[in-house]
Amino acid sequence: MSWTRVSDVAQLNEALSSGATEVEISGILKGMPSVTLPPGVALRGGELVFGAKGLRLTSDNSVENVTVRTSAHELAIYNDPTVEDLGTLRLKNVTSFGQVYLTAEGSIRAGRIEAEGVHVAEADTRGRADRPTGFGVEALQGAFTLWNRQPDRGVVLTARLENISAGSAGAPVRGGGVFVGGHGDRAGKADGGTVAVELLSTGDVFSDGGIAPGTPDLISGGVFIISGAHAAEVLNLGTTTTFGQNDMVLDNWGAVENWTAKAKVTSRGPSGIGFVNFGDIGVLRVEAPIETTGLGARGFNVYDGSLNEAIFDSITTRGDGSVGVQVSRDLPKLTIKGSLSTSGGTGESLVKGVLMPLSAIALSVKPTGHIGSVDIGADISTDGDGLASVDLEGPVGTLTVGGKIIANGAGATAVRVAGLQVPSLEGLTLEAPNGQPTATE
Repeated sequence: MSWTRVSDVAQLNEALSSGATEVEISGILKGMPSVTLPPGVALRGGELVFGAKGLRLTSDNSVENVTVRTSAHELAIYNDPTVEDLGTLRLKNVTSFGQVYLTAEGSIRAGRIEAEGVHVAEADTRGRADRPTGFGVEALQGAFTLWNRQPDRGVVLTARLENISAGSAGAPVRGGGVFVGGHGDRAGKADGGTVAVELLSTGDVFSDGGIAPGTPDLISGGVFIISGAHAAEVLNLGTTTTFGQNDMVLDNWGAVENWTAKAKVTSRGPSGIGFVNFGDIGVLRVEAPIETTGLGARGFNVYDGSLNEAIFDSITTRGDGSVGVQVSRDLPKLTIKGSLSTSGGTGESLVKGVLMPLSAIALSVKPTGHIGSVDIGADISTDGDGLASVDLEGPVGTLTVGGKIIANGAGATAVRVAGLQVPSLEGLTLEAPNGQPTATE
């Protein structure tokens, strides 16, 4: 390759207008309108500073070792919707201040996205009017967003996204973190263009949706697979942390074969959830603790879709209404290697677009739910008054607990059974010092 080096805005404009296909930036370039990379152009090095929208890609572009800086609420890197085929858009070792927003809309019918080492240091997507809808809510876009918005099922994007990160502990991105999705209907089901993802791996992701307290119909996600995305593997290599109201840490509306989180999953806001599933997952593994804190902040929910097996390190929730695990669909196998613990009593929490009272139960199987086998390695414990540590309204095949089932609250019950298919409690240690070990309804 023969790289054309540029060190000011005039030289950059001249290189692009004269047909240079490999452009290297030296230093910091400021004071320019949005820059469009023509088809086939590669850009590397340096820093681009924009007042409004930033770098626009067309087709077969490569951007490497570049920092793109604009206002938090603007688009730092985006693409031209008038091309028919994106070809392959490549981002490598890119830092953005402002949203990375890559979409199939307008004339786009095909394309591939390859991103590696993309860090969105700052972004604010709260003002975006375009949001996917489903399950009674709208979802905020992410600081990094890949979205096939074409209604035609024949439009397929492919992607490989590695080491995508967002925000920092002291300065989380506002809105969502990492968002990958296709076209869905208003019920949240895929009904158009799709994104086929070979791999999505994430580094540290810190996000705060900035959603007003008491809002029932808006959520955000730290890492969010939206309807119409089909991922072979999702791998959370770094910590994922959300801070705000209705912020899901890890959320799935799409289809994922294997989802593995290797680092801590943390929610610090009301009505947040460590992992929530509305789509389809083969095997879910969370190999580090899930911890949630706040009114109605829950650990793990299966509300819709399908999930074959879920394996966790440990789950801890703190706050009124902070259910540890709640299952409303079929789950053949649930394993928690460590403890499952909740604190708090009854409080308001967001469920499918409705704020409703929940009790801080450790394990809740709803009437529409079913778990084949439950294996908990250590204690199951709750602190709330008048609730059940384990509340079985739906059937459970087997229940194995390596420690004790402890209900510490006044008038609390260790195990409450309301369903017809009751697992054997023989050999389990049930403690309710201020209540009763079991209850049947």
